[in-house]
Amino acid sequence: MNSRQLQIVQLVNDRGTVSVSELAQLTQVSEVTVRQDLTTLERNSYIKRAHGFAHSVGLDDVGTRMQTHFTLKKALAGYAASLVSEGETVFIEGGSTNALLARALADNETLTIVTVSHFIAGLLKEARCEVIILGGLYQKGSESVVGPLTRACVQQIHFQKAFIGVDGWHADTGFTGKNMLRCDTINAVMDKGIETIALTDSSKFGRIHPYPLALNHQFQHVVTDTGIEAEHRNCLEEQAVKVHLVNDASLKRA
Repeated sequence: MNSRQLQIVQLVNDRGTVSVSELAQLTQVSEVTVRQDLTTLERNSYIKRAHGFAHSVGLDDVGTRMQTHFTLKKALAGYAASLVSEGETVFIEGGSTNALLARALADNETLTIVTVSHFIAGLLKEARCEVIILGGLYQKGSESVVGPLTRACVQQIHFQKAFIGVDGWHADTGFTGKNMLRCDTINAVMDKGIETIALTDSSKFGRIHPYPLALNHQFQHVVTDTGIEAEHRNCLEEQAVKVHLVNDASLKRA
């Protein structure tokens, strides 16, 4: 995605609907060029097109959340992608930032992505990487699978790294989630003892949700943005968690 296309996505996300003619004026290119950009963006599920207009994606929960704070989440995903080595098999859990991470890795034909997310698998239908989607009970809202069958699948497959989305973290509780079955799947991944990375924006820190994550094995890395409060970062680092800070204007390591 080039800088103009990124600008278009941000404009459409902010306004909901923008005409092709206005996008051409705002980006200072021809309407023909804008239409070409929109075709590319729609093909990759960043926006939806109608005659003469572009609309934000708002038809499913994951897609809607992916468009919220899009620029920051894309920066987080880009940084997380830099942590993946050639030839690895990586587990990517559901969620909006993880969906953007999967996109960032899609064209690397040496990689294998394992996921529980049908949304992510759908984004990778034209990817050059290998894709393995696990079985289980399908949750329509998140478009992911959970439950005993999913846990069994996790136990039977091997991968080097796991990228996990989290709903909350607090010094008193550690990492927590909103959905019991999703948290059970994540804990099954954590129990494998592989390298685990929590991928989340800083708004999740200081929040507490009902279900605990990482009960038996701690995350080794957290990739988040510079908005995280110093006390939260210090607490994590005292627990030997490496905190990687990403600025949405750059992808520099902290």
